[in-house]
Amino acid sequence: MLAEKTNFTITRMVRLLEVSRSGYYAWMDRAPSPAAIRREHIEQKVAFFHGDSDEVYGAPRILVDLRADGEIISRKTVARTMKRLGLAGICPKKWKTTTIIDHADAYPVDAVKRQWDTGALNQVWVGDITYLRTWEGWVYLATVIDAHSRRVIGWAIADHMRTDLIQDALTMAMVLRGDRPPTVIFHSDRGTQYASAQITAFAAANGITRSMGYTGICWD
Repeated sequence: MLAEKTNFTITRMVRLLEVSRSGYYAWMDRAPSPAAIRREHIEQKVAFFHGDSDEVYGAPRILVDLRADGEIISRKTVARTMKRLGLAGICPKKWKTTTIIDHADAYPVDAVKRQWDTGALNQVWVGDITYLRTWEGWVYLATVIDAHSRRVIGWAIADHMRTDLIQDALTMAMVLRGDRPPTVIFHSDRGTQYASAQITAFAAANGITRSMGYTGICWD
């Protein structure tokens, strides 16, 4: 009724809502209860802390903030308040694994042994896969970096981690560095994509020596 006071008269509203005029004014004069005041106070704080976290925090983290701010409150109360306000936190995603190990593959020896920069371009290339979160979901980025210049010379991006992703990144590097020597070393971790027969054959056909460090660490 308060929101419609500018559009309708009190007389018309009480008639439409089937309440007495005296009852309406009695409600207006009635002071809010301590419980109602407390509830509104908590709602304001919960909304503030949730917004201050960029709408990431859920009930457990907001509970910590409320208690640090001097409130004596339970997690259930915070959860109920958030539900009442239509607020929700964002659950952290499980860390995504980009190195898939296949022990049946034969690994190349570590031909680099952490001697990355040999003083010239196209001596050691390093490959890696990472993942990026986008509005449309997770995508995977394969890169090839020249260990001397530390520049990305090849890359490929897709919504999968299949071996084609690695081959596409290597192909770009080969096109960009077409004058590479026949002894270039391609170093990576021991992920299945890098240890696959497809990459083994591709490297051999293009004069690339493969090298692998420890599992999950392309720079080792």
